[in-house]
Amino acid sequence: MAKSANLNIRIDPDVKRDAESLYNNFGITVSDAVNIFLRQSLKVGGLPFEMRQPRYNAETEAAMKEADDIIAGRVKAKRYSSFGEFTADMENEDAGR
Repeated sequence: MAKSANLNIRIDPDVKRDAESLYNNFGITVSDAVNIFLRQSLKVGGLPFEMRQPRYNAETEAAMKEADDIIAGRVKAKRYSSFGEFTADMENEDAGR
C-alpha cells in the first residue's frame, strides 16, 4: 500500500498564499492542514464544521441590497464635494433614527 497519494486541487492563488502564511505560523504546511481536515472529516462522518448561510441584521441586509443596486445601476450613488459634507449627511442620517 502506498505511503502517500497525490491530490490535485485548484484554488485562488491569494487563498493559497494566505493559507500558507497562516499554517506556517502553526509550523505546518497546507498539505498537513488538508490531511488534518480530511482525517477530521472521516472521524465525524462529514464536514468538520457546520455549514450555514450567513445571517445579517436588517440594517446590514439593507446596506448590501443598496450596494448591489448601485453596482447594477438601479440606484444612483451619493456623491460629496467634501469630507465635511459627507460627515454632515451621516450625522443627519443618525439623527433621523
